[in-house]
Amino acid sequence: MKLHQLRYLAAVAQSGLNITAAAQKLHTSQPGVSKQIKLLEDELGFQIFVREGRNLTRITPAGQQVIDRALRILQEAQSIKDLSTELRDEGRGSLSIGTTHTQARYVLPDVIRQFRGKYPNVRLNLHQGTSEQIAEMVAHDRIDCAIATGSHHLFGDLTLLPCYHWHRTAVVPKDHPLANSGRLSLKTLATYPIITYTFSFAGPSSLQEAFAKSGLTPNVAITARDADVIKTYVRLGLGVGIVAHMAIDQDDTDLRAIDASHIFPAHTTWLGFRRGTLLRKYMYEFAQLLAPHLDRRLIDRAHRAATPEEVTELFEGIELPVR
Repeated sequence: MKLHQLRYLAAVAQSGLNITAAAQKLHTSQPGVSKQIKLLEDELGFQIFVREGRNLTRITPAGQQVIDRALRILQEAQSIKDLSTELRDEGRGSLSIGTTHTQARYVLPDVIRQFRGKYPNVRLNLHQGTSEQIAEMVAHDRIDCAIATGSHHLFGDLTLLPCYHWHRTAVVPKDHPLANSGRLSLKTLATYPIITYTFSFAGPSSLQEAFAKSGLTPNVAITARDADVIKTYVRLGLGVGIVAHMAIDQDDTDLRAIDASHIFPAHTTWLGFRRGTLLRKYMYEFAQLLAPHLDRRLIDRAHRAATPEEVTELFEGIELPVR
């Protein structure tokens, strides 16, 4: 068994069992990939893939176990390479971040500006998506860390470090009836069309649950993953926007922001690193720029924790900032 065979195996699994696509990703030939996969199966004594003619149709149960272990081995091999790079030059490398539009647009610019000032030779790759899309990036090893809110069940392979709390805010045009109506209520909000973030496919959102607990049904007219898109449709008079408070900025002079922190629960944004991954010095620095309480000692303790519950215990007594 050779390391390059495991790379071929991982590439095939991550390319939807498309050998041609895997070969292109690996910069090698399709016959070469097929041959190495077959040699590996012969050595193991069982099939990793089920075939129909020359096509791979599915992964066998035993094959899935092999693939899972292969991915862990490849991750460790990459960590060894990263360690070598860090020991040779701590100021160079790359950092791929998967996050939501709201974090990328309203939180990260200042963090990244400071980071680039400290590490001008570290290449940053910023990937935006929903929680489900970020989880897929993690599953395919396309990012080094994730920054998101909630959806913990999607990120079982990551150590999740709480960074800060945030609240929802309602936003309307200045001539809207709610603009000067005083304290907002769910009952009042339920009488208007609502424009808000795309809901998770994994279950009801906290927004929907808040209405349900009050025996109300929200009139959700439009959903989008981009706060700027939500505000665009609010400006067209199509509904009341519900966005993160951080998504209201100085350019929104034509809109009125209405506090909704008393009717919707607070949210916690976290930073996640894959368990067992070697963290470069600049990764620790990035984490602390994002959330000053995340010092290297605390991150290392969380990274070594055996369960999410142990991580939670580490953060008891730490007061997170509110954005």
